[in-house]
Amino acid sequence: MGKRIATLLLAATIGFSAIGCSKIDGAEKKVKVIRVAHGQNEEHPQHKAMLEFEKYVEEKTNGDIDVQIFPNELLGATAQAVELAQTGAVDLVIGGLGTLEAFNSSYTVLNLPYIMDSTEHYHEVMNDEDIMGTVYESTRQSGFVGLTWFDAGVRNIYTTKKPIMEPDDLKGLKIRVQTSPTNVKMLQALGASPTPMSFGEVYTGLQQNVIDGAENNELALINNKHGEVAKHYSYNMHAMLPDILIASTSLLDDKLTEEEAQIVMEAADYANKFEVELWEDAAAEAKAKAEEMGVQFYYPDIKPFQDKMKDLHAEYTKDKDMKAVYDKIRAKGDEILARNANTDKE
Repeated sequence: MGKRIATLLLAATIGFSAIGCSKIDGAEKKVKVIRVAHGQNEEHPQHKAMLEFEKYVEEKTNGDIDVQIFPNELLGATAQAVELAQTGAVDLVIGGLGTLEAFNSSYTVLNLPYIMDSTEHYHEVMNDEDIMGTVYESTRQSGFVGLTWFDAGVRNIYTTKKPIMEPDDLKGLKIRVQTSPTNVKMLQALGASPTPMSFGEVYTGLQQNVIDGAENNELALINNKHGEVAKHYSYNMHAMLPDILIASTSLLDDKLTEEEAQIVMEAADYANKFEVELWEDAAAEAKAKAEEMGVQFYYPDIKPFQDKMKDLHAEYTKDKDMKAVYDKIRAKGDEILARNANTDKE
């Protein structure tokens, strides 16, 4: 509770300084401040992409906008940062699906384990305006909208005690998940004990045996040092999840001019392309560094894990709105399979 109060007090402080001043040739110039919050460190592709976002916006507006980036959960855990975006105290937040699905079920569909067939399927879904445009707009009534996506790779399970080679290996293990009903149900279906906690608390949780493992991509092993305490990384490939760059509606509708809002959206698109290109190399580099730290990588048969998710998929597609998004994603997968099959024949 103390941390949350401190975060809200900080928000109250920064909320009064949305307009700043800078000096150009000795004269003061009023500038608009855009504050960006995310939970990654400065070496992460998402942070580097937001530095490109910052450069793009400031150059295109001739310095009329000052972009300020707060990494490492400096403005609170992601859920808190999203709450601040709802009030307009923070302008942009990079949020995971686990947080965003609390606001609209469209994000829940994207968070379903094994909904994507491949990385190709995943990327085509995320770049499809017919699918994602509706998802991005689904939270407007909650005070924010999606601007673009960042690749967060393939999520897998890593543990401190033993590798996970089949679902039964998870029985009784406490595995950290994002605060997400979908993620909780996924691990329950696999026999684990899901343990929601802030990403910033995972290292200590692993170190002190509060949790037995977590699920994330390879970068967490290095950038957040989880590989120091969790030496078993199993490619069960349960999720290919984006992180979403969201914008407070007050930023786009009230704070910025129409031209400035357009520049921000262009910058978001530019940052997306920059980050996606960085991601693959960053993941490979992280894996190599983790191996040097003593992390071992395992490749279980994923079919037994997939089979455990059938009931979860059936449960979530009972909702008409969720099924509409689900069907579009699965149709995209079928389209890719047919296209690749035809290519193979040629």
